[in-house]
Formats: sequence, C-alpha cells, structure tokens
Amino acid sequence: MPGRASFNYDVFLSFRGEDTRYNFTGNLYNALNQRGIHTFFDDKEIRKGEEITQKLLKSIEESRISIVVLSKHYAFSSFCLKELTAILECYEKNKTNRLFLPVFYDVDPSDVRHCRGSFAEGMAKQEERFKNDMELVDKWRTSLHKAALEKTAEIAGYTFKIGDGYEYLLIERILKEVSQKINRRLLHVANYPVGLKSRMDKVKSHLNLGSDDVVHMIGIWGTGGIGKSTIARAVYNSISDQFDGFCCFLENVRENSEKYGLVHLQERVLSEIFRDEITLGNLSNGKSTMESRLCGKKVLLVLDDVDQTGQLQAIVGEPNWLCLGSRVIITTRNSGLLRKHNVNITYDVEELSENEARQLLTWNAFKVDKADTRYTTILDRAMGYASRLPLALEVIGSNLFKKGEEECMRTLDQYDKHTDKEIDDILKVSYVSLDEDEKKVFLDIACCFEGCKLSDVENILHAHHGSPMRLSIESLIEKSLIKIDDYLVTLHQLIRDMGRDIVRQESQEPAERSRLWFWEEVVQVLEQKKGTSNIHILILDFPKDEAHLQGPNGEVVNWDGEAFKKMDKLKTLIIRNGHFSTGPTHLPDSLRVLKWQGYHSPSLPCYFYPMKLSVLELPDSHLESCEPIQASLCLILNLSNSESITHIPDVSRVENLETLSFRDCVNLTEIDESVGRLGHLKILDASGCKNLKTFPPIILTSLEQLNLSHCSILERFPEILGKMEQITELRITGSFIKRYPFSIQKLARLQKLKLQMCGMVQLPSSIFMLPELSLMHISECQGLVLSEEDKSKEMASKSSNVDHLVLSDCNISTDFLPKGLTHFSNVKDLNLSKNNFTTLHAWIKDCHFLRNLTLDDCNQLQEIKGIPRKLEKLSLKGCKFLRCLDLAVLPDCTAECCSLKELILDDCRCLLEIKGLPKNLDNFSAKSCTSLTSHSMNMLFNKEWVEAGNKMFVFPGKKIPEWFSHSARGGSMSFWFCNKFPAISLCLVIELADEQSIELKFRPKVFINNIQSPVCQRVYEFMIETDHILLLKFEDVDIVFEDDKWYRVDV
Repeated sequence: MPGRASFNYDVFLSFRGEDTRYNFTGNLYNALNQRGIHTFFDDKEIRKGEEITQKLLKSIEESRISIVVLSKHYAFSSFCLKELTAILECYEKNKTNRLFLPVFYDVDPSDVRHCRGSFAEGMAKQEERFKNDMELVDKWRTSLHKAALEKTAEIAGYTFKIGDGYEYLLIERILKEVSQKINRRLLHVANYPVGLKSRMDKVKSHLNLGSDDVVHMIGIWGTGGIGKSTIARAVYNSISDQFDGFCCFLENVRENSEKYGLVHLQERVLSEIFRDEITLGNLSNGKSTMESRLCGKKVLLVLDDVDQTGQLQAIVGEPNWLCLGSRVIITTRNSGLLRKHNVNITYDVEELSENEARQLLTWNAFKVDKADTRYTTILDRAMGYASRLPLALEVIGSNLFKKGEEECMRTLDQYDKHTDKEIDDILKVSYVSLDEDEKKVFLDIACCFEGCKLSDVENILHAHHGSPMRLSIESLIEKSLIKIDDYLVTLHQLIRDMGRDIVRQESQEPAERSRLWFWEEVVQVLEQKKGTSNIHILILDFPKDEAHLQGPNGEVVNWDGEAFKKMDKLKTLIIRNGHFSTGPTHLPDSLRVLKWQGYHSPSLPCYFYPMKLSVLELPDSHLESCEPIQASLCLILNLSNSESITHIPDVSRVENLETLSFRDCVNLTEIDESVGRLGHLKILDASGCKNLKTFPPIILTSLEQLNLSHCSILERFPEILGKMEQITELRITGSFIKRYPFSIQKLARLQKLKLQMCGMVQLPSSIFMLPELSLMHISECQGLVLSEEDKSKEMASKSSNVDHLVLSDCNISTDFLPKGLTHFSNVKDLNLSKNNFTTLHAWIKDCHFLRNLTLDDCNQLQEIKGIPRKLEKLSLKGCKFLRCLDLAVLPDCTAECCSLKELILDDCRCLLEIKGLPKNLDNFSAKSCTSLTSHSMNMLFNKEWVEAGNKMFVFPGKKIPEWFSHSARGGSMSFWFCNKFPAISLCLVIELADEQSIELKFRPKVFINNIQSPVCQRVYEFMIETDHILLLKFEDVDIVFEDDKWYRVDV
C-alpha cells in the first residue's frame, strides 16, 4: 500500500523464554505497549520447533529496533542463537536506520563475548548437538561476540545483576532510549500554509480536547481541492501527543477501500494504533474486533477522504465502540454521509478569503509574498478562474511560474474554454499546457510511480525514454502537478486521477492502453494472452492482502509464459511481488527496464536480445546462470540474493555498466576478470558472498563505492592495476581479508578507511600515506599489522595526513605503539581504546597537534609517561589497573601551561592518586573511582581551584566542603544578598539508598526574587552506583542591582 512506513514494528524483542518471559521481558513488553510503542513479542505461537519461520524473519526485517535479552540459558537454545544471528545480519545491512540494543540480564558482557560461564556450557551443548555443522556453531559464537561488543561500540547496551538494582529503573532507561530513537515524524502539511492556522483552530475548538468524558466525532467537509486533508494533517500533528501514541491517520480511504477492501482498512487502523500485526479475515469479525479493541484506549483516528457510509460503519460503527476521550476526524466531500452516520459536529471548510487566495496564488506564480504591480491584471484574471480553491490556485499559479506577461496571458487564454470552471477542467488545462515529454512523464508517474523514490523514478524514466527526464520532472514540480515528500514522488489524488483517466480513455480494453498498472487488469492480460503493441509500461504489484490469491507461495499468475509475445513495444516491465506458475518463454527485445523480483526461471528466455536494455534487476531470483547478455547499453545489473548463482560470467559486452550488485549471492565462488575492467562502473556490491575466496584484479577508474563486507573467506583485497581516483571511502566489515596489497596506494582520492571485525589484517604503509586520507577507523581487528614496504630515510621522515585515527580493540601491545604510530604525528583525535598496552610512553608528546586522546577500557594500562602540551581532552574510562595519574610530572604538561580542559576517569576503580590537575580544567569526572585517597579528595575540594572558571566535577563522596556558606537537605535552598550578586559554586551530594544505581538527569535553576536567572542553561545526565559529589561553578550574572536593596535567591 503506497505511503506505508518501511518498518511495521518499532521494537522486536528476543529472549530466552524460561529465563525472562514471566519477569523482566514480560514487564518490558507491557511497558513498551503502554507507551504506544509497537512491539513484536516473540511468543510461542511463532515458534515451530527449532527453526526460524519466514514470518519471524519478516518481523525482524520490519522492526526498527531489536532488543535482545541475553540471559544465563540463552546459549542453550539453538533457536535463540539463530534468531540473534538473523537480527545482527539485518542490523549490519542498515545501521543508519536500525538500532540493536543488547540487555545483559544477570550475565557479564565479557562472559557473553568470550563464551565463558553459562555461555561456555551452552555452546558446548551446541557443539555436541551440531558436531557435523561446526561452521554453524562458529557463526553463532561470532554472533554472541558481536552482541557483546555492541555494548562498548556504537551502543551502550544495558547490564543488570539480580539483587543490585530495581528492574523498573532499567526498563525506564530502555523506554527512554527507544522513545528517542523512534522519533516519530510529523505528517507533511503544506509548503505555503496560507490561512491554515485559523481553520485548524476552528476544528480544534469543536474537538473539545479538555474533556475526556465524551467521544467526539467531527466531519471536515467541502469540495475536492479545498484543503480538507491539509487541515486534518495539521490538526493531527498538533494534538497527537495527547493520545499516548494511540493514533492513526488513515489516508485515501476512498481509493484504498476500492483497491484493498474494507477488511484491510480495519486491519490498518488496529495495526497502527496498537502497533501489532493484526489479521481479521472478514468484515463481520473485523467489526467485533474493532469494537472490543478500541473501547479500551483513548485514541485519535483520522479517516481521510471517506465517500461511503459503509467505510464509517466498518471502522467506527458507533461512538460506544470508542473509549471516552477519543476523537475521530472524518474528511469527506459528502456531508450527507456524515448525517447518516450521526456525525453531528461538522466543519464546512470555507473558501480562502480574497487576500488569502491572492497570497497563495502569488507565492506559487512568483515565489514571493508580493508581486510586481505589472502582474496585477494577470493575477486578477487568474483569481477568476481559480474560484479561491487552494488546489486550483496552486496549479494555476505554478503554471504561470517563470513566464513573462505575454506568455502568462496566453496561458490564461486556455482557461477561457472552460466556462463552467470545474476543478477537473482546471487541472486538465495544466496537463494540456505541458510539452510532449512532460505529458509522457506525468502520465508515467500518475499511473505507475506514485509513492516511489525520486532517484528510482529518474533512473527508470531515463532508461524508458532513452534520455534524462529530470528537467521534465522539475517542470512538473514547478507546475504543482507532482510533489516530492521525503524523497518520494507524490500527487494530489485529483491530479493523479485526472492522469489515470487520460490513459483509460485511450481504450475500453486495458490491453489497448499505453500503460497497465492495476493488478487485476494486468493478470487478465497475462493469463488470457491479450497483450498488444500498444502497451509500453506494465507493472504487476499484487496487493499483499488479497487472501483469495494466497497460494502456498503467495499470489500466483496461472499462465503459459507466452503473454509477452505480442507486446513488441513494451519498454518497461516491473514485477514487484507475486508468483508465476511458470517462467516466461518470451520477453520482448524492446525492453529497456526489466525489474522482476523472484524471477522464476533458471535462465532468461532463449533469443532474448534487448539491445536497448538499460536496467536489469532480478533480485531473489532462481537464476542459475547469468550468461552474457546482448545489452551493451545496460547501466544497472542487480542479481542480489540469487542463491543459485555460482559464477559471474564475462560482462565485457556490458561495457557501459554503472551499478553491479551480486550482494548475498551466498553460493557465488567465481567472478570473471572482465568485472575488474568495467571503465564506467560506479557501484560494485559483493557483500555477503560467503563462499567467494578470490576477487579478480581491478582497474575501475569510475568506481565510487566498493562493498566487500561479510565475505567471510575472501583472504586478499583485489590487486589494483591502475589509478582509481573516484573512491573517497572504503568500509569493510566482517571480512577476513588478511592482506591489502601495496597497490592500494592507487586509491589516490581515498579520504576515509573503516575496517571492523576483520580478524588478522596487514595494512601497508602506502595506504595511510595517501595524500587525502584523513580518517582511519580500525576496530575489532585482533591481528592488526602496519607494515612498511619502503624503509628508506625519506619514507621514515614522512608523516601521514590522517588527523582522526581509531585503533580500537586491535590487541595492540606496548611495543607496537611507538613503531606502529611513527607516521601519525599529525593526528588530532586518537582513540586506542580496548587494547592491551601497559604503558603509554613519552613518544606520544611528539604528536604536537593531538587534541583528543581516548584510552577507554585499556585494562592493562598502568602508567602514562607523557601527554602532548596542546591536549584538550583525555579519557581513561574503565582503565582498571591504573593506580596513579600525575599530570604535574608529565613532560610538556604543567599546571601552568597545560591546555587540558576535560579529564574523564570513570570506572578507574583502582585509581589511588590524582596529582597536578591544571587550573584551567573545565570538566572532571571520576565516577566510581572508589579507591581515591583522602589527599586526592582534598585536592578536588580546593576552593580557589574550583572557582577558577566554569567547571563541572563529579567524583565519589558525601561530604560538603566547609567553605560553602549555605547548605540544605533536599532539592532546593535559598539565601539573601545585597548590592552584588555573589559568585556561586554549587555542591550536590547524592546519597543512594540500599546501594542502588540511579540515572540522574537535572538542570539547576536559580531564581532571583522569583524570576529565573540564566546562570545555568545546561542539563546534567549520568549514572552513578554509589554516593557521589557534584561540584558546579555557575556563570556570573550580568544584571545591575539596586544599591542597598536585598534580594532573595532560590536555587
């Protein structure tokens, strides 16, 4: 259904049932549901033995966030391990839009990561059970490793020990993060919302939002194009927060009830409101379910473009179906159906005022608020045609955009032919005024590509018409015939219907029309072999909800495969979903775009020679071979997830190829050398090819993106035979490529290199000496070696231009550091976290440009012998064996000259002494440093030192320094002053009852005579496990106070 979000669930919950189903996970699921967060709960009904069902995999793919509760017996379940692997594979394919949250419930993350304790026992059981498939067991072990690493990588993760805290506090933290990540987007309302606020306020006044003792239904009615939907969307955005997430905006009810049926609309409403996948079966069952489910929640429901009372009866049969406090908004062109359904509160959308209409017309015609006086007559004339109807004003105004006076007059002459000025006639004039290319593109979009990505539409239309159509698309946007909303191509329903009617008027017989898009007509043409040479575009997109079409493999077209023989002018063929009883025996040579998901046959038809084919996409196909195609103009070749393909053949005849994807072709073992010589190739995706061992040499001068992630047995990066200057970023994850060739220096424009979870990696110095390389991020590569091929004096004196360097969790030792980092003297940001060195030697002071140094979780680190003079931030979180930090004796760093502004020592639990803190330090955090000596604690309480500037210090303790002049228990205190506002330092002591951890979030406020002062704008947020002290220095108050007058201060 167009416009639906790509995620059907907000959260997918994975857990070991016997461990947490009836306690923590059950409570978490209940809390998520109460917040209106649509959560998939992996219950027993989904599990069929130990195998992951397709329904479960689909649920994982359709979830934005995956929460995995790792408990003591998790690894004992092969089902859980399979589920975890599926979740991580899905997450790693799209980290930008997904989130993975591990919860370590009564287990140590390190036990999960290294398979110790109960996880060792569980994996031993799996090894015994699957001893004939150790590769599978190793895969599960890797998944556990990755899940534990996420705790310390991009995501914090959550750890909970039974007896060490309250579960509800952990659940609250999870709810908070999930709510922030979901970040539901507001509906798009209007580009230029003239007169919208006053109309929205009128609707809201009818809704009586302050009363929860009634159910209000309100109808918004008026003629097409007057702005009913716009007003409804604006109201929905304004009030949806008052309904705890139990909201649904059901758009295009008229069209979707015709296309999908009323049962589908019922399922859509319930699914969106209750965040659950609901199947009803029939209309009667749907009505009873709607009544039983809706009566328990206060909901906001908008039904947009209703045209039959049956639609209202199916969704909101009676007000008593709904819980008190609920609100229903109905938009319609027919006020009579509102009366029939006893909707007594109605808002008749009034026309725009003369002034409002002129504003909207002017903006669309000239993109300014006030037009040149030369255009007054033109605007007056245009106003007469538009009848103050927003859609007409928008379309007519856009039709005048960028035109001179005479051309505007000629354009308006076209409207004189339609004396009745019906909206359909007004819209038709805009279509008639288009040039031939614009007409074709408009009809293509109106019939076939509404709701598609703009980039996809541009590519398909370019291929279909044989030339770029971007200018035509831009012209349609300027004329307000199409719009771009969140990168999707959209149309007003009246405009779309006008375009589709134009195509339908070509013939009463669907097979005689230029474009076929309605699935029932397409199936009829294919099954009855009615195809003709008139058909230029054919798209088959089965509605997923057609239950009567559901066979064992989904929707089935029963044909003999010959239906395309008569379609000798077919240029674009797109099959988005559905199954065929057999594969095609013939495909037209006229094809320029062929996109067929799940292509049924092991090969393309014989004698298929599409010489002008530009786009060939056959993902999830049954192809066994993609032997050379006679398609020299082909730009896009996508064979992703075609599991039967074992080799990529000679592609030299497809010399213009720009995009080549064989992602997740898991049985692919061989790639022809011609792939490495495609001079126009821009995107090459071979990720997930788990049996690919070698890759041919490459000289791809146009290549911009190369993806070799998760090629688990690929051992060597391809040799580069010539300069490749278009690649700016190389990112490889989960591939065990051991050697990168010296020729990698030919990636001359490389700016970012990111390697993660790549095992043993040997990098030549030629790569980090690339002139434009500024970022190197290498993590979880346990066998990292930085080799140096050129050992000349000239090479020894060279420095890399890398200024952001991450070498995290790479098993780096003390001996590695001075040699391995010789060439990185220009680095500004250095992260060496989670490594094994014991000493940071004085060589680090030679990094004169270093500003940020991160050494978190270096568990073996015991001594730091130097830091650069200009260092501004030093983070040593979780350095368990660090006992003393003496900044005063470090070379080039004294209390007087050190630039250090921020020092983080959290969880350094063995740290005893801190010496030589510089006076200009702004932020100091030593949370959970419970071993600090009294001498170090006294230093932190130094009055002059704390008052030196704007500071925030936090460290263990529960004693307020004696030099504080005012103190009080509780969350507030007050004092008086006269003449001059005093400098304020605030000391907070947080005492924890029963040694429970707590997450603090607060912002101190200062009131002077009950008026808030802006002395503190910052929100403080952190977690503590023991009693802690927080010291804050407030900014000075820039206020002039009256002499000899006393002022009260409340903090």
